[in-house]
Amino acid sequence: MEQLQNILVIITASLAVMYLVGKFIWKPAFLKPKASKVGCGENDCGCH
Repeated sequence: MEQLQNILVIITASLAVMYLVGKFIWKPAFLKPKASKVGCGENDCGCH
């Protein structure tokens, strides 16, 4: 039973570390906000 608890603690700690690394250090490309495809035309009209 003690081994099972140790395994669960290691899994939980690993998931927590992976979450923090993903949140603050490594930002995956699929989580970044996408750039708007709507433009202002040829000149900068001040719409953004």
